[in-house]
Parts: sequence; C-alpha cells; structure tokens
Amino acid sequence: MKNSVIVLLVFLIAFTFGSCNNSKTSEQKENEAISTKASLTANVNNSVKDASHADNVKYISKEVEVKGDVEFPFTFTVDALKKMNVVTIEDFVVVCQSGSEVKENKSSKGVLLKDILEKAKIIQTNHKDRNFYIVARATDNYMATFSWAEIFNNPTGENVYIIFEENGIPIKNQGDMILICKNDIKTGPRHVTWLKSIEIKRVN
Repeated sequence: MKNSVIVLLVFLIAFTFGSCNNSKTSEQKENEAISTKASLTANVNNSVKDASHADNVKYISKEVEVKGDVEFPFTFTVDALKKMNVVTIEDFVVVCQSGSEVKENKSSKGVLLKDILEKAKIIQTNHKDRNFYIVARATDNYMATFSWAEIFNNPTGENVYIIFEENGIPIKNQGDMILICKNDIKTGPRHVTWLKSIEIKRVN
C-alpha cells in the first residue's frame, strides 16, 4: 500500500511538471508569434515610408523653366527668385476639392507669377493681342492653367505666387518651389508642387 502511494505521488508530480512545461511552451509560441507579427508590420510600414520618400525624391525639381511664346525664355532657381521682388504671403490654406483643409501656412515667401512673366515678356503683336494661357507644370505632369486676363487684368494676378519658403522653412520635399493661387475658393487644384516649368501658349 505504501509503495502504491509513493508511485501515485511520483506520477502526480511528473504530470504537474509536464503540464507546466507544456503551458510554458504554448506561451512562448504565442509570444514568438506576436513578436513575428509586430516585426512584419514594422517592416511593411518602413517599406511604405521608404517608397513614399523615394517617390518624393524622384519628383523633386531644383529649377523652373519659363518657355513658350516669350521673348526671353529663362530658367531660375530659388537663389535667382530671391533676387527678385520677394513678398511675404500671410495665412494661406490649401483647400482640396472636397472642402477639406490639408495644409496651412501662417507665412510664405515668394514672387508674383506676373513679375516672372513680365521678365520673360510675352510675345504680343499689339496691345489687343491677349489670347494666351499660362500652364504651371509639375515634374509628375500635374498642371494648373491661367488665362492672360486672369494674370494681367484681374485681381488673381496679384494672388498667384511661386513660393520657396513655408512657415520660415525652405521647401524641400515638394520640390524647391510651389505655385499657389491665394484667391481661389478651392486652393488645392491650382496648388502645384514639384514645379518644373511655366509655359506660355497662344490660343489658336
């Protein structure tokens, strides 16, 4: 009888340790699975971030070309822009087509598009020759357009800028320069990042 009790106790102890070990193994497996999942998620997030950064770098432009129906085509950089009539633009908000505010600049620095066009000098045969349109083009081929009348015979002409600084910080990730139209109701559609060219074209 005594031997039977001893055997039973040994069996119970062995069973208890075995259960603990099995439980520990399951817990370890669960932790490893969680760790693996977290690692995979981090890798995916980093990959997306890296891809986004790579896309931005691909589109960055360091200069803007003024071309088309002008007497003096030229290319300018931020340094050249700073030598022109630089103004400070207060409280500019980028509003997308849905009405959502996607960006707010308390202050920006830039130059009127009109000043740049006057420097290039649109080719006009006489003072009635005004059938032109201006295309602001980005490196990803996004475009915003303005008529000659908007720029030279409308308050819009005093509200279209090429900016190089936002809230005291030089623009970098969206190209060195951005075109904005401050008096549009929805400012997003004519907010051109990665700006690469200003093209002046005659309406045929």
